[in-house]
Amino acid sequence: MDFVLLIAGIAGLWIGTELTIGGALAIARRHKLSEFFVGLVILSIGSDLPELAIAVDAGLKGLMGNDASGVVVGSSIGSVVAQIGFVLGLGGLISYLTLPRGFVIRHGAVLLGATVLLFLVALDGYVSRTEGLILITIYIIYVTALMNGSTAPEEEPDQLAGGGLRSWVLLTAGLATVVVSSEITVSSVIDIAHAFDISEALISVLIIGLGTSLPELSISISAILKKKTQMSVGNIIGSNILDTLLPIGITALIAGMTFERQLLYFDLPFIFVMTTVVLAFFYTRKGVARPEGVVILGFYFTYVTVKLLQF
Repeated sequence: MDFVLLIAGIAGLWIGTELTIGGALAIARRHKLSEFFVGLVILSIGSDLPELAIAVDAGLKGLMGNDASGVVVGSSIGSVVAQIGFVLGLGGLISYLTLPRGFVIRHGAVLLGATVLLFLVALDGYVSRTEGLILITIYIIYVTALMNGSTAPEEEPDQLAGGGLRSWVLLTAGLATVVVSSEITVSSVIDIAHAFDISEALISVLIIGLGTSLPELSISISAILKKKTQMSVGNIIGSNILDTLLPIGITALIAGMTFERQLLYFDLPFIFVMTTVVLAFFYTRKGVARPEGVVILGFYFTYVTVKLLQF
C-alpha cells in the first residue's frame, strides 16, 4: 500500500506542477519577460515545486519530532543528478544544445559554487538554521541579480497569450495539488524505509529524485522540439541551482536537518565532477550534441548503478 501511495504522491506532484507551470508561465509571458528569464527562473522555480513542497513538509515534521532529513536531501540530490545527467543527456541525443560562453561562466560558476557551499555547511553532518538561512539568502541574491539583468523580448511570440483569471485558477489548483501530494510522498517514503530498513535518502535519490524531475524533462524536451534550446538548458541549470540551495535551506531553517556522510562524500563530489564536465562541453566544444549526450548519460547510469548496489 505504501508503494501505491508513493506512486500516487509522485503522480500528484507531477500533475500539480504541470498546472502550476501552465498558470505561472502564462502570467509571466503576459508581462513580456524574456525567454531566457522564463527558462532560468519561472520554469525552474515552477518545476521545482515538488522539491520545495517536500522540504516544507519535512521541516514541519521535524518540528514535531519526526526527522525526514533524508527525504529532503535525497530528493534534492537525486533531482540534480537526474536533471543534469538524464534530462540534459537525453536532450543532447535529440538536438544540438548550445549556450553563450558568458552564460556558461556566470551561471555555471554559481551552480558549482552552490555545490561547494552545500558541502561546506553539511561537513559536520548537520545543517543548522543559520546555515539554512545562508543557503536561502544566496539563492535570493542570485535570483534578484538575475531579475535586475533581465530584458524583455523585442516582440511578443504568439504563445505568450493568456495570464488572466484562468491562469490564476490553474496556478492555485496546481499549488494545492502539490501541497497534498508532498505530504503523501514524504509519509510513504518514511513508512517504506522503516518497513524494509532502507535509508530514506537512498529511496529519495533513486525514486523521488527521478520522479520529481519529470516536469523538467517535459519542459526541456518540449522546448528542444520548438527549437528553444537555450530555454531548455536554462531551465535545467536554474533548477539545479535551486535544488542545491533552497529545499535543504528551507528544511534546515524550519527545524535543522541531518546530512548522511555517504551523500556528503560521494554524491556531492559526483555532482561537482559531472557538472564540471557538462559545463566544459558547453564552453570548449560550444555545445552538447550526441557524443556528449552519450557521455552525460553514462555519468547518470553509472551513478544509478552505484546507488542500486547500496541496497
